[in-house]
Amino acid sequence: MWHEIDYKEDSNDLLVPNITYKINPAEIDSVEANSIAQEIGFESGDSIISINGKKPRDLIDYQILISEEILNISVLDKNNKIHNVSIEKDQDVTLGINFKDALFDSIKQCNNKCPFCFIDQQPSGKRKSLYIKDDDYRLSFLYGSYLTLTNLQKEDWDRISTQKLSPLFISVHATDPDTRKKLLKNKRAGKILDQISWFQENSIQIHAQIVVCPDINDGNILEKSIFELAKFYKDTFQTVLSVAIVPVGLTKFRPENDGLKSITSEYAMKTIQQVEKIQKSLIKRLGTRFCWLSDEWYLIAGANLPSYKSYENLPQESNGVGSIRSFLKILKEKTKNLPQTVKKPKKVSWIVGKLVYEALIPIVNKLNLIDGLTINLYGLPSIYWGQEQVVTGLLTGQDLIYGLQNKDLGETIYIPSIMLKINTDLFLDDKNIKEVENQLNTKISVLEDSNDIIDTLIGKSNKTNT
Repeated sequence: MWHEIDYKEDSNDLLVPNITYKINPAEIDSVEANSIAQEIGFESGDSIISINGKKPRDLIDYQILISEEILNISVLDKNNKIHNVSIEKDQDVTLGINFKDALFDSIKQCNNKCPFCFIDQQPSGKRKSLYIKDDDYRLSFLYGSYLTLTNLQKEDWDRISTQKLSPLFISVHATDPDTRKKLLKNKRAGKILDQISWFQENSIQIHAQIVVCPDINDGNILEKSIFELAKFYKDTFQTVLSVAIVPVGLTKFRPENDGLKSITSEYAMKTIQQVEKIQKSLIKRLGTRFCWLSDEWYLIAGANLPSYKSYENLPQESNGVGSIRSFLKILKEKTKNLPQTVKKPKKVSWIVGKLVYEALIPIVNKLNLIDGLTINLYGLPSIYWGQEQVVTGLLTGQDLIYGLQNKDLGETIYIPSIMLKINTDLFLDDKNIKEVENQLNTKISVLEDSNDIIDTLIGKSNKTNT
């Protein structure tokens, strides 16, 4: 039951019947229990059109608008009926609304043609969302996705400054203008240092990323990029907070004659030595290592991962920098006090990418000392992508079917949720869990949280399919 007010909006930005609007209403996906929104009468499928006379363009606008104590909200319900409601609340109280999408207008797409772009290294014919090349500063602010800054207009820069959208995550790749233009195949790409200077002037902080492509932006150019970015880490203000150095990833679907080379173990070791030398220099000057190599470098090189402390505050863990070391730390803590036996004997399989397989063997060996518990750890390559050494999150349903045929899988296969599209049961190749289960004739269970993995494997908690 809607609790409405007699509220008429009178500007061109607001909704009254029989007017067409450019910004799509913000469609509600769910309403939290016992929330203000539930009390007012909001439901899944309803849409917010305006708040206090302003139409939110995205989740950022929405969060700012609802910070007011008095809200006049125009709503289009799922039956296309308009409601005007008034809400009085404390300033820090949310409404309890979750939206279907974070952006209520169109997404800003990429205008670069990077040869190493993973989107272009996919087969055709899969779900449309896999082919969207987002390069949207709002998604960077909200979720930590990387953007290149080449498609921003004046109004975008103004909004970043006005709303203090910080930190942002920037794909730098190279500070040398000609190299960056070559990598992004975009004439506007050479302005990166000027753009970072703008961030500095406007007190906006960033995390940077460099995807290393052999013989293009490595060696002296890589060193130059790191040190030029480090100039923006000052005692007075740290504009560039960190730099993640990531190896280029290539699949069998990549375009021909793209000029790119794969990362070999020898090359990975050489890069590790170069960057660790730079880290020693920077920690003396800045008091921080400032730049970090992603985990893949060490796994490809067959080298030991750095210590947990060396990642400092793990500023780029979501970008695969220190994530395995952090994961192993959690597993080590969770396996300090294991039971001697399990109540009910069980044999299960734990599936990971081949790249991380070796790092998990000691943990699994320790778990297998528990009487009645047998865990088969399988580290799979990706037939789908054509990659022998692959991270877990890129394994597809096809990879599981191919790699686990005729294997001793036990009663259940455990996979981490990073293999699946968020809040779905879909793998990257559009196969779903049920399809894979049927092919392997084994149940699949999803491990959602690294903190719960050990409890799940030894039977203290039960995880079911997504």
